[in-house]
Amino acid sequence: MINWTFQRDAINAFRFVRCDFDPSTGIARLVYAFDDSPELVETVTVPGAPFKLDHARAAAVEQALRLLHLMAGVSYYKAAVPPKILIDSYAIDQATAGLMETVYLNGLGEFAYRNGLDLHDRIRFPADAADAPLAAKAGLREHALVAIGGGKDSLVSIEALRALAIDQTVTWIGGSQLIKACAERTGLPMLNIGRALAPQLFDFNRQGAWNGHIPVTAVNSAILVLAALLRGVDQVVFSNERSASYGSLIRSEDGQSTTEVNHQWSKGWAFEAAFGEHVSRHVAADLHYCSLLRPLSELAVARQFARIDRYDAWFSSCNRNFHILGERPVNRWCGVCPKCHFVFLALAPFMPKARLVGIFGRNLLDDPAQTAGYDALLEYHDHKPFECVGEGIESRAAMAALVDRADWREDALVKRFAEEISPRLEAADLGIERLLELDDQHRIPAPLWERLRAHLAA
Repeated sequence: MINWTFQRDAINAFRFVRCDFDPSTGIARLVYAFDDSPELVETVTVPGAPFKLDHARAAAVEQALRLLHLMAGVSYYKAAVPPKILIDSYAIDQATAGLMETVYLNGLGEFAYRNGLDLHDRIRFPADAADAPLAAKAGLREHALVAIGGGKDSLVSIEALRALAIDQTVTWIGGSQLIKACAERTGLPMLNIGRALAPQLFDFNRQGAWNGHIPVTAVNSAILVLAALLRGVDQVVFSNERSASYGSLIRSEDGQSTTEVNHQWSKGWAFEAAFGEHVSRHVAADLHYCSLLRPLSELAVARQFARIDRYDAWFSSCNRNFHILGERPVNRWCGVCPKCHFVFLALAPFMPKARLVGIFGRNLLDDPAQTAGYDALLEYHDHKPFECVGEGIESRAAMAALVDRADWREDALVKRFAEEISPRLEAADLGIERLLELDDQHRIPAPLWERLRAHLAA
């Protein structure tokens, strides 16, 4: 055992040591190190082994494995953000290096902001290989791996694909009992992928490592790309809406400038476009990555979800639930976090009040103690929370819609909005209908999009 102590500010290099995959077990090993530290080994386990791979799929799997190795390294790199990045066992071209620099810089935006770090001109991946030829087809069959997170968005995608008779497998990573129960509720084929972080990372955190938010969706996207190739299917589907592309506007101390920091950058269009293009060009030409909900706002997704009632007692978007390991949480909604605040507000214009209060167990909009939380969503005296919530304009439009509803207008926070906040806003900032229109910026294949558009409008 090497006698090595984690000293954050003394570390010079982060190393991508090697990666390997055993088709007989379905286990991928992703190995990293700092300088000459002991190896940090992460494992990803894809059920269904043994996997029999022909030459075309084996080549695609190797490229997907390296992409995952690079993407998942962000969890470890952030512990010290050293000035040098090394790749020990293979070389990457400029296109791959550029993608990774974009993902690390933007995906660690909130992390850098909260820790007072400037990562610009610091993150440089070595591009030592010649430009790779375009990827060949891997001979994949028509089938979708659909990421499920236990919230409303993925369930809207799953039910849309079901309505369009598209074969799918609901897929999630990790041991969340809540997601598992929600997946079982769909009645569809399921795939639960295992991921185990290197245990030393938690020791580093106790020893002063930099810590904070990473682009989790980017890592999960790379995991599902690998899983799709192993299972021989041609679609990886996420459920990120267009609102995810907009961050929180942070005003400088002197009030003279603002900086955008997007908590959910890897759920946004910039990541989807870059990653999806990279997969089709460098991994497998017949593997398609997209978000099915990209044309929709958060409010439009909420309207679609309100038309489905089979998940009322099963879904949850409350992030506090996903910090709990082991048994399924008793309460699916904490009622005090930004996700609870926003989902309640987003659903309120489209769902009977009794049904919504029944889902959450209480009326969040009639609780003055929630004022500060809703002010942040409305971007009133505060910036949008660092959470996966909709734009401020959506929250304001949803609240304005409730002002016009007899069953909501007397609730404490709705009444406060009408009396104190609404008069300060432009009328154009309060209309909900234009926020429900579909956008044309997406990666959904044209034949599917035409059918999906008709389904959403029905």
